[in-house]
Amino acid sequence: MEEQAVVIALVGVLGIGAQWVAWRTGWPAIVLMLIAGFLAGPILGIIDPHHAFGEMLEPMISIGVALILFEGGLSLDFRELRRTGGAVWRLVVFGVPVAWVAGSLACYYIAGLVWPVAILFAGILVVTGPTVVLPLLRQSSVAQRPAAILKWEAIVNDPFGAMCAVLAYEYFRASADGATLFDVVPALVFASLAAAVLGYAAAWAIAWSFPRGLVPEYLKAPVLLVVVVGLFVISNLIQQETGLVAVTLMGVALANMNVDSLRDIHPFKQNIAVILVSGIFILLSAQLDYDTLRLLEWQFTLFLLAILFLVRPATVLISLAFSKVPWNERIFLAWIAPRGIVAVAISGLFALRLSDLGYDDGTILISLSFAVCVATIVAHGFTMAPVARWLGVTGSTTPGLLLVGATPWSISLARELADLEVPVTLADTSWWRLSRARQQGLDTYHGEILAEATEHSLDLTQYQVLVAATENEAYNALVCNEFAPEIGRDAVYQLGEASHHDDPRALPPSIRGRSLFESGVGMEDMHQRQAQGWEFRKTRLSDQFGFDRARDALPDDADFVLVLKKDGKLRFFTHASRPTPGPGDVIISYSPPVDPVTEKVHAKREKRAKAQAKAEQANAPQPALTNENGEKNGPESPSGEEPSPA
Repeated sequence: MEEQAVVIALVGVLGIGAQWVAWRTGWPAIVLMLIAGFLAGPILGIIDPHHAFGEMLEPMISIGVALILFEGGLSLDFRELRRTGGAVWRLVVFGVPVAWVAGSLACYYIAGLVWPVAILFAGILVVTGPTVVLPLLRQSSVAQRPAAILKWEAIVNDPFGAMCAVLAYEYFRASADGATLFDVVPALVFASLAAAVLGYAAAWAIAWSFPRGLVPEYLKAPVLLVVVVGLFVISNLIQQETGLVAVTLMGVALANMNVDSLRDIHPFKQNIAVILVSGIFILLSAQLDYDTLRLLEWQFTLFLLAILFLVRPATVLISLAFSKVPWNERIFLAWIAPRGIVAVAISGLFALRLSDLGYDDGTILISLSFAVCVATIVAHGFTMAPVARWLGVTGSTTPGLLLVGATPWSISLARELADLEVPVTLADTSWWRLSRARQQGLDTYHGEILAEATEHSLDLTQYQVLVAATENEAYNALVCNEFAPEIGRDAVYQLGEASHHDDPRALPPSIRGRSLFESGVGMEDMHQRQAQGWEFRKTRLSDQFGFDRARDALPDDADFVLVLKKDGKLRFFTHASRPTPGPGDVIISYSPPVDPVTEKVHAKREKRAKAQAKAEQANAPQPALTNENGEKNGPESPSGEEPSPA
């Protein structure tokens, strides 16, 4: 018991730690998790999953995979299919058979597997795991259509890959007794349909009971998890691996039934998915051993190259032939196909069963599936973003700002940022208010930002910051609270006076964004400033002209708004946080209007400050020069030339 607790704690630390390092560095999280698990398992011997969990390891991983697929299914909305140009159904109807046939040929002629094992393993390789694709898409700025195609394919094809493997295994098992393919296929199709019906029935029961108050709020998430696990187990009792069909269909059905109660559960199920992905990848990579890896031979390298450069491109290009998908997106999709947990877990399950049927090559499936998993994750994880940029299938290369509310203040701020080449979108429900922004060439979104349809017409991944700048402080708080889980609690800001804990009339900080400006300007003060003609100013900092001097050059009652860092990141000044600008950064301030005489005074003050900074730098002690013998020749001249001898 103590060993199991230690292993669980280590798996959590390594998995979440790898995710955090990936967030800080931009490296693929899946690659870091594989490395962490491999170091903790076969190299250092700190974690031994088989010894710690024994026979419980396989069902633990299987249930984890089921929950991950269900969570992925909840993210699939049929409205996304309109933007895919029919690519998803083509990759299912045509892509699965093409990938199965091409993979079987590669397994037999290149990897050297016997036909039964080659056909079964090729069926497993049909999948492109959502446990890998979704984190990679989260870290890469891929355009909406190819991202939607990859997401749908990864989630929908997982059950199909499992069914291909089950079909191959059941046929080879039954063929020993003289059964034919026609004896096996109907039973498997019936079992899959039964699992699909169970999945839809479970989704309908949840969608009917939750809105009617039959389940209290605090039990909705636990009930949903229990139903998913129970559905997975019951479906697998009907036919092994049909549980993946049931949970995936349940998730997709719930996602398209418009159940309002599920919106509050989304953050919880996303957190569960992150924990499960981290834990499962650590456990799977930690259970490798050197004896398994020694089974890999030189021809398997050629097999991996064939999977990357022959099988996947043939699958996509044949499936999407004569489709509306542009060629650059087809080539991108033909390259990206990482395998993940499902492929490894199913391979480990059928490796034992094939060995029992007398196929010696079954023992190689575990190591070969890991090799395919690692090769595809590394190859696609490190190249997804560069290939997307090269093919021109990226979203906005520089994440920008989403401004909610087309007011004179927000339009002026958007104009300043647009001049600095920062992507800005102004969102408002009024076409008339947006017309002033459109006249200035600004990007706009007409619609209610809180509407559910916005999720499918506005790609939030292209924004690093959201600012709610309407004239209604409560609405600003509602917008910030709604988008905080998506964009980040520390990246949503709003206009409105900073709340005070001792003021019973103020909105609590937990349901509002961070108040803009160091002084936390209220709405009435902002209206007065706008009426007085306050305006934005841009100041670029340098080594000579730093932040302190920039502050001194501004009017005393001016407010700093934000800092545009050299790397394109935006940092706002609030009542609670004050970024530290550096050389090369641009500061945008909000200042009162000044008369021409005062303007000249401030210009002279700024010019004097810059001149003083240059003089101080010129008079700073310079390093002494030395001759060949190491003797000092004297200080270096301002021009950089050696001083002439006396």
